[in-house]
Amino acid sequence: MTLGERLRCSRRALFGAAAVLPLAATAADAAREGGAGGRYFPRNGSDGHRTLAYDLTLGYDPGRARLDGHARIRAVANERTGRIALDLARLKVRAAYLDGRPVTVHHHAGKAVLAAPRPLAPGQDFVADVHYGGRPGPVRTPFGPIGWDRTGDAHGGTLVASQPVGAPSWFPCNDRPDDKASYTFTVTVPRGHHVLANGTLREHRETGDSAVWTYDHPGPMASYLAAVCTGRFAHEARGTVRNAYPARLAEQARHDFARQPRMLRAFGDFFGPYPFETYGAVVVDAELAAPVENQTLSVFGSNHVDGRRGSETLVAHELAHQWFGNSAGLADWRHIWLNEGFATYAEWLWSEHLGEDDADTLARAARSDLAARPQDLRIADPGPRRLFDDRVYVRGACTLHALRLAVGDDCFFRTLRTWHAAHRGSTADTERFVSHAEGVAGRLLRPLLDAWLYGAPVPAFPSAEGKAT
Repeated sequence: MTLGERLRCSRRALFGAAAVLPLAATAADAAREGGAGGRYFPRNGSDGHRTLAYDLTLGYDPGRARLDGHARIRAVANERTGRIALDLARLKVRAAYLDGRPVTVHHHAGKAVLAAPRPLAPGQDFVADVHYGGRPGPVRTPFGPIGWDRTGDAHGGTLVASQPVGAPSWFPCNDRPDDKASYTFTVTVPRGHHVLANGTLREHRETGDSAVWTYDHPGPMASYLAAVCTGRFAHEARGTVRNAYPARLAEQARHDFARQPRMLRAFGDFFGPYPFETYGAVVVDAELAAPVENQTLSVFGSNHVDGRRGSETLVAHELAHQWFGNSAGLADWRHIWLNEGFATYAEWLWSEHLGEDDADTLARAARSDLAARPQDLRIADPGPRRLFDDRVYVRGACTLHALRLAVGDDCFFRTLRTWHAAHRGSTADTERFVSHAEGVAGRLLRPLLDAWLYGAPVPAFPSAEGKAT
């Protein structure tokens, strides 16, 4: 594959070309563009509580495309409140309980609001039980329909791709990236159908015409990374890696994904130990615009399998997200470059590791491409409609390469490892990363990083001596 082909095959935009909006001139402008409190999706998520655990008991009938669910949610009130607001789209609430007592529910415009029998005090634990059901489907967003969807195959398969606000399409949740919890999934499907979900398979049993699959993932995990896939698959295990593919694609897929264990070892050296108890990929029997980095379970489309490793940069990209985006998550979506810039740079590191194009060659080609395009995007706060602008991905990776050139390899990789270690299982933002990089290097780096992150013109790369090149 040529350098140009490699760059074009890199994962650039999750849902295609994003709408172009005027550049926010100031932090205040960006906050107004993002909505209340500066959050990009103020209608999703609640400030009133933080979630500790989701226990999801689901039954899916592929013939009727119907989902029936019981979500038991353990959480803690952040403030004195008489209402618990959950995000839930399309599906109907049948009954709800708080700490075992039935409560009334007002469900409108994607919010299911539970009325507490008495106000909850700040720091008070509670358990919400929500029984719900209906025909799930993706929610409409500026990036296209996202969330629970059917694959269209003969077995009535389903997939979940929720980034950034699609989780409410299939379970009630506090849908914001900084609300992380543990998850248990117990899913009943027709006998002979398979279920894949985040974490470790704890039980699979078949009774009569039904099959029950139970997965557990201690996380912590943001709601947009939770996933369930159903259908029929060929399964494969390579050490701790568990993959699943449509039977018709199994031979090609085994070849295309064969180097995942080697990637895990290489990325472990670059970024630190793998942060979760398991990892795997599922190829669904449908074409997808791009893969999705669901936590511990990346999802690929049938179009990403060719038997020639033509999409291996994407395999590397989604694996890298397990460290950056999933384990070390985002305080808010405005900082998405910390997900996508890091995962894109991991593609370049994988190429370098294989002895193909090195990261410097790829970064300079990417910077030349960026310089020839409109200079109207600040990647540290791109605006909600430009989250998936491919320049966020590529310029984010170039930002990391500029840092690598400025501080040298030893300091650079120490920065990546300690960044993940410091924020493993939690969330962070751009300012923390800049401060962290300066702390590891023991020198001023803000002017360099600010130019890449907050400036609109594409900067030049520094040389090893700090001179622009």
